[in-house]
Amino acid sequence: MNAAILEELHAARAAERSQSLFYRALASMAEEREDADLAERLNGLHADEQHHLSRLSARLLELNEKLVDLGPPSLPEVGLEAWEGLAREREHVEIDRYTALIGQELDAHTRNMLTEFLVAEEHHAASLGGKWMDA
Repeated sequence: MNAAILEELHAARAAERSQSLFYRALASMAEEREDADLAERLNGLHADEQHHLSRLSARLLELNEKLVDLGPPSLPEVGLEAWEGLAREREHVEIDRYTALIGQELDAHTRNMLTEFLVAEEHHAASLGGKWMDA
């Protein structure tokens, strides 16, 4: 796999971490509000994004890549009243990222993994709900 694709995989890993933390922060707000349904929805999104982060990390290690320290995250300020619009925008960025990556010259294992991610991200954008990934 060429260096440019590996760099894109590292960027996808960083983006998945940000996305995971974004949903976790929102889920915490919903839990504080005692909105169990919304908390469950957001925790499902968090779980899927965390799953993507873990699988990307593992795949990069399998490709003999050193995982870089992602440092402290920078998350947008958003409240529960406005989260859906921002979340949908962020999901479309992920869809674009995985669509572009899948168009590259990838090994079958990486392509299959990213295709699974793309399907999940499309579900996220459509429903803003999670748990589309198998554990």
